[in-house]
Amino acid sequence: MYKQVLTATAIGLALAGMSGVAQAAPDWGKVPAKKVNLFYPGVSPMEWIMKGSEHSGRRGIKEGETCVSCHEEESAEIGKKMVSGEKIEPKPIKGKAATIPVSVQAAHDDANLYLRFTWKQPPGGGPKMDAENQTKLAFMLEDNKVEYSGIGGCWSTCHNDARTMPEAKDDKKTKYVREASLSGGKFYDLLQWTSKGKALDGYVADKRVMEGGKALVDAKGELKGDTWTVVFTRKLAGGEGDVALAAGKIYNFGFAIHDDHTNGRFHHVSLGYKLGIDAKADITAAKQ
Repeated sequence: MYKQVLTATAIGLALAGMSGVAQAAPDWGKVPAKKVNLFYPGVSPMEWIMKGSEHSGRRGIKEGETCVSCHEEESAEIGKKMVSGEKIEPKPIKGKAATIPVSVQAAHDDANLYLRFTWKQPPGGGPKMDAENQTKLAFMLEDNKVEYSGIGGCWSTCHNDARTMPEAKDDKKTKYVREASLSGGKFYDLLQWTSKGKALDGYVADKRVMEGGKALVDAKGELKGDTWTVVFTRKLAGGEGDVALAAGKIYNFGFAIHDDHTNGRFHHVSLGYKLGIDAKADITAAKQ
């Protein structure tokens, strides 16, 4: 086995240094971990989710039931059906993992939110869609303004006409939010770490924008043996396209891993969870 240490620092790091804000990593040994099972979703955009003849959970969604409440315990089985091609996957990838169990930890101080993700590298062997990156990890935050974001997490950005979807007609069309408004808060904050050593700070509104954010301070990733560890440091406050975080509030949260050099829709995803800042939630970032 080998050890690979990769570090990516965004423009925000320089800004933080100029402001004189000291950065200190949390004591992760004192931070509770939430086990989240990422699964392969196949072709399951919002249009499929909301089609009653295809997805029996449509009625529950209309009544306010969350995807987690229905599917958290069966996410591993869902992943197996998708990755094998048994269900809504026209292009199964041989050897692709059905699920990736991830440990998630969160903490904050007066200036920053810290998120730590840990998982074991699964077997692979599929085509190298992104030859430069063995792994990418991205997460989204949303401030309870996008329709269905509190029910399905990031699924409100996933549509059947986006690139790499079977129905796509435009290979440049990205994720997007219907009736998006940056000024009105109807968007997702998006941060991504890549294993080639680059970090991106953007958002998803009427389209996906992978740069321009002011909240990302640092993103570091390490593969030690067979275990990945990725840590994000993000300012509580930011600028346009950054969700402002405040103590006592709860935000919608979801994340995804592009494993084994994959790209586009061929990722592993979480269901929609809640992230609390000093507030009880699925994942709580307590002050250290």
